[in-house]
Amino acid sequence: MKQPLRLVFAGTPEFAVPHLAACRRDRVEIAAVYTQPDRPAGRGRKLAASPVKAAALAAGIAVEQPENFKDAAARARLAAYAPDLVVVVAYGLILPRKVLAIPRLGCWNVHASLLPRWRGAAPIQRAILAGDHESGVCLMQMEAGLDTGPVLLRRSLPIANEETGGTLHDRLAELGAEILGAGLDRLVRGDALVAMAQSAEGVTYAHKLDKAEARIDWTEDAVAIERKVRAFDPWPVAEADIAGEALRIWRAQARSLAGEATPGTVVSAGRDGIDVACGRGALRVLDIQRAGGRRMAVADYLNARPQLLGLAAGRATATASR
Repeated sequence: MKQPLRLVFAGTPEFAVPHLAACRRDRVEIAAVYTQPDRPAGRGRKLAASPVKAAALAAGIAVEQPENFKDAAARARLAAYAPDLVVVVAYGLILPRKVLAIPRLGCWNVHASLLPRWRGAAPIQRAILAGDHESGVCLMQMEAGLDTGPVLLRRSLPIANEETGGTLHDRLAELGAEILGAGLDRLVRGDALVAMAQSAEGVTYAHKLDKAEARIDWTEDAVAIERKVRAFDPWPVAEADIAGEALRIWRAQARSLAGEATPGTVVSAGRDGIDVACGRGALRVLDIQRAGGRRMAVADYLNARPQLLGLAAGRATATASR
C-alpha cells in the first residue's frame, strides 16, 4: 500500500484506549474517532466524555458522537471521511450493513475472547465465571451477525488462579492492541491476512452483566462463589449478608469444609479471614466494604466488629482447597 491507510476508529470505554493508540503508527492516518455520546456520570450526574473521546481530543483527532446510524445523514458523514478501514473496539453500537459496506476494506473488530467462545458483551467476566483456564483476543473481519465474522489473527493467554475481571481486562486490552498493531502493519505492507471462518461448534454467548448477578447465593459451591467475586471485581462487585451485615466482597478464597454448617453461617472469623459455609465448602472472605465505606482487609473490619473474632459454628472447620 503506497498511500497511508486512512482509518476511522470506533470505541468507547477504557478497554479501547490502547487500541486507539495502536492505530497511531507509520503509514496509518486516523481520519476520525467515533465514540458514544457523553453520558451522566458520578454523584453530580454531569455529562462526561468517554475514555476514548478524551484520548482522541488529547491527540488532536476529530471526534464524532452519533446516537446511532439509523439516520442517513450519520452514515453520509462517516462516508465523507472516505475511510479505507473502520476499526471497532468495544464501541457499544451495532453497525448496520450499510455502515459495514462504507469502508473500502470493510470493518475490523478486536474481541476479547477466543471466538466462537464468548461472543457478546461481557466475554472477560463470563470466562472467569465459567472457570475457563484460557482467554485471548481475536482480530475479526466484521459482518452483520454478533461477533460471527471470520478471524484474521488470534492470540491466547492463560487465566491465572487469582485473576479478576479487572486484571484480565487490562491484560487483554494490551494483547488486543498488540494484535491490532500487527494486523495494521501487515495490511500497510501489502501482506495477505487470511480470514478463517469461525467454527460452528463451541459457540457460547457472553450476555451483558446485570447488577443483580452480584448477589451471592450461599447455597452455591464455594468455588463458583469465588469465581463470582473475582469476575465482578471491579464491577459490579459481589455482595452478601455476613453475620447480619450487608457487605461488598472484593477478595475471597474457596476452602474445603470439615463438618457441616448451614450455608451462609460464619464458621470462623479471625485476622486471616471470615469463613462462611457454602452449599459445598466454605468461602474465606479476605477484603470487604461496608455500606458507605472503603475497601478494607478483614483484619481491619474486625477491629470494628471484635465480637466476631474466634467465632465458630460447632463442628465445621474450613481448610485450604488449593
